[in-house]
Amino acid sequence: MRCPYCGGLETQVRDSRPTEDNTAIRRRRICPDCGGRFTTFERVQLRELMVLKRSGRRVPFEREKLEKSVSVALRKRPVDNERVERMLNGIVRQLESVGEGDITSETIGEMVMEGLKQIDDVAYVRFASVYRNFREAKDFENALAELSQEGEPRADDAEPAVEKARARPTTPRSGE
Repeated sequence: MRCPYCGGLETQVRDSRPTEDNTAIRRRRICPDCGGRFTTFERVQLRELMVLKRSGRRVPFEREKLEKSVSVALRKRPVDNERVERMLNGIVRQLESVGEGDITSETIGEMVMEGLKQIDDVAYVRFASVYRNFREAKDFENALAELSQEGEPRADDAEPAVEKARARPTTPRSGE
């Protein structure tokens, strides 16, 4: 592994351990030439994926690009990193299990939007605004209408305590 600081070719692994979700190996490395320390991640790749861009170009799929675009959409949102990582792993697994090596950027964008819709509505609208190239306020209104039409309760949506209390049958206490 090449050192990102000095470009040295001989780096040494100091520590290896699985990530929390056991989908990758995290390796701490050190460069004997400059003393630089850095972390690498090793993941299983089932096949080499190519992305077909709207312009017609073919480029290699890069998980890091996907992670970056999702993190921009989720910036300053109260979302657990583990949920995001599970979503990203699921998207990559789906892409790798598709019978073809070429995936359209539209397919990837739709998968990300579907995943974000399940995690955070604000992040979904942020991502959609860039992906669908929103140009006016009406575009945002349409995206919000789409969210509210689905109206499916998500697993992480907690019923407010007041509503729970109202729904609970009451039994009279003795002496009342």
